[in-house]
Amino acid sequence: AYAPFAILPIYVALDTIPKSLLEAASDLGARPFTSFRRVVLPNSMPGVLAAALVVFVPTVGDYVTPAMVGGPASTMIGTLIQSQFGKANDWPFGAALSVCVMLVILCVVLVARGADRRFGSRT
Repeated sequence: AYAPFAILPIYVALDTIPKSLLEAASDLGARPFTSFRRVVLPNSMPGVLAAALVVFVPTVGDYVTPAMVGGPASTMIGTLIQSQFGKANDWPFGAALSVCVMLVILCVVLVARGADRRFGSRT
């Protein structure tokens, strides 16, 4: 469901890579996989990280899709939080789970920021 949100940042990152870099790698004798690994992947990493964040954050909070696809037997964090506020009427536990999820998302965002600084635009 979130694939279009991931495709756009990756496409933009791939589109901004100059074709001259690929031609230079080919002229220097790099095979296609080597030029992908050493030229395309590092230059497209900001788009890949952005796509991962754009997809990860709403997926963590999604509780409708797992309930429809997996049925009542599947337990995902979003459905567990929703059931704590709804059926179980255990608001403190639901709030604690929500804070834990927010902390996990914060950690992922901080790691992505560090990776963005490391793999920032090289062109």
